[in-house]
Amino acid sequence: MGIIKRAADLVYTFRFLKLLTTNFEDTEAYKLGLIDEKGKRLRKSDTPEESNAYTPFHRLVFNIKKLIPGGKIGSYASALYLIKEKFSITDKQLEEALVYAGIDPLDLLAENTQWFVLEDKRLSPGLYKVHTSKVLVNSCDEMVNPKDKVKVDEHCYPIGDVFGLDVYQVTHVRTKQPVYVTIGELSR
Repeated sequence: MGIIKRAADLVYTFRFLKLLTTNFEDTEAYKLGLIDEKGKRLRKSDTPEESNAYTPFHRLVFNIKKLIPGGKIGSYASALYLIKEKFSITDKQLEEALVYAGIDPLDLLAENTQWFVLEDKRLSPGLYKVHTSKVLVNSCDEMVNPKDKVKVDEHCYPIGDVFGLDVYQVTHVRTKQPVYVTIGELSR
């Protein structure tokens, strides 16, 4: 059963990256009028064909795709961590899928300001602004906009990492929902 699960995870990883690198205009959801050229949902599905063209998986990928301006993965380790968590993908599988999609995992290693990281890797508590759009952890749907405020609590330690970049869970002030960030995506 372990081999089947790993194979399924890898298929989802490749499927995710293929959809992530496909222009919105080239997707079936766009051709059926379900989304616009920016991936924004225009209407609900009415037929089985439309339902298959815009599933919760598509919604997740399209929302993550909107987080990557110009198609650059750059400092979006937190988005990749969300993918890892939602689909139980290992770092090795994620790395294989990135390489397969022509993305160098070393591009993720962005220079980060660490002045608000304490000695024990905990983030200094307080309010921060995010530099980039984000999706909420629970819904993977609602967007967090650049310059939105997030709250870091007293005990904000890394919850995981992607290619050596620590990922933290913070709270989006407006929605009170959890969001994943790396330190390079925050400022005071």
